[in-house]
Amino acid sequence: MIKLSKVGTIYTITMNNGENMICLDWQRRMLEILDQLEESPVAGTAMVLVGEEKFFSNGLNLEVLRKLDGAGWTLFATQMNEIHRRMLMLPFPTVAAVNGHAFAGGAFIALSCDYRVMREDRGWICISEVDAGVPLPQGMMEFLRLRLPATTVRDAVLTGKRYTADDAIAAGFADGKASAELLLGMATELAVDLACKEPDIFKAIKQAYYAPIAEGLK
Repeated sequence: MIKLSKVGTIYTITMNNGENMICLDWQRRMLEILDQLEESPVAGTAMVLVGEEKFFSNGLNLEVLRKLDGAGWTLFATQMNEIHRRMLMLPFPTVAAVNGHAFAGGAFIALSCDYRVMREDRGWICISEVDAGVPLPQGMMEFLRLRLPATTVRDAVLTGKRYTADDAIAAGFADGKASAELLLGMATELAVDLACKEPDIFKAIKQAYYAPIAEGLK
């Protein structure tokens, strides 16, 4: 479902379960990985998050989640906020290599990384809740307001617009693009470059930058 690998001090999280849809099992595995990443990172640590094949992540698995009772939904929402908060507050650089479609909850996962590089020839990123019939919690709306330009947030949430790599870069959703063959390498290179910063200073500045979002996700 989600694999963690490491080369030197660079971690790669690979979501490898088809559409990589988010459910309680997905959350449990991601929380396990975050536990590992938070264990005494050394200087030069960074993380790259990527999917496989057509999808980065197709968002929430509503077919499964709609079967949950009230307690199950509460657990899911609590754990989702925790995952976003902990990803944002990781004390080292994080880069999403958006290899394919990143819809709704999948887009939020990408936005929980410091930077995003998209595949240039395939895949959309979008906040598609308005088309899926799923309301956006206030905390996630504030998340978007603090991560994206105001007009991008307006258009994304009210229209469900699908952004290609070029559109996403222009709108502030993405920071770069690459071919399918070069995408992971480009994202890893960016992560390595950022990991050269003095780690304690990088951690302090990054966590201060994301503190307003993290507070809203508690």
